[in-house]
Amino acid sequence: MAKIVLQAEKREATGKNQVKKLRNKELIPGVIYAKNQENVNVQFTARDFEKVLRQAGTSTIITLDIEGEGKEVLIKEFASHAYKNQFLHVDFQAIDQNESIRVTVPVVLVNRDDMNEVTGVLVQNLESVEVECLPKYIPQTADVDVKEMAIGDNMTIADLDIASNENITILADEDEVVCSLQEVSEEEIVDEEAEAADAADVPTVGETEEDEEDAE
Repeated sequence: MAKIVLQAEKREATGKNQVKKLRNKELIPGVIYAKNQENVNVQFTARDFEKVLRQAGTSTIITLDIEGEGKEVLIKEFASHAYKNQFLHVDFQAIDQNESIRVTVPVVLVNRDDMNEVTGVLVQNLESVEVECLPKYIPQTADVDVKEMAIGDNMTIADLDIASNENITILADEDEVVCSLQEVSEEEIVDEEAEAADAADVPTVGETEEDEEDAE
């Protein structure tokens, strides 16, 4: 996979008003956190960050190019405006290739559109899972193949493809359910036309056969 790079600059603006001015210029303030090191304040364009976020998510290492100096990081957290399409702030975690790191990766149900059993309802219980490993072993996704599932089957943490990878520790109980295939509950379908027809056959109270003939 090609290196994902986000162009950034060191940020001097730290006060509320100064940060607001940055956002008005479509710049996003961010902070790089590193163990036993001082935090580094940075800024970058909203357009560049949105593109990188789509590519990398929060489980892929990216390179922050800070005025020509590259720094490997993960997008740890980001805040968005409550109703505007605007990023407010981003936290990055600096990467040490020799130190294990905890990362949340998305769970993907593989072959969900090609399942052998088509009458059931596939319910996904876990959207993501937290793992711990060295940066070079970080998986982009945690996959489970659901093609052969039958009604009543559950797939658990132990069924994820990364569960067998000795370099990755999944921080969840292996019996925790990832997804299940459930039987469709049948609901009585009301035939409104049949009900209307039946109602028409019921004579009005007090109506006689003579009345019906007069009506004709």
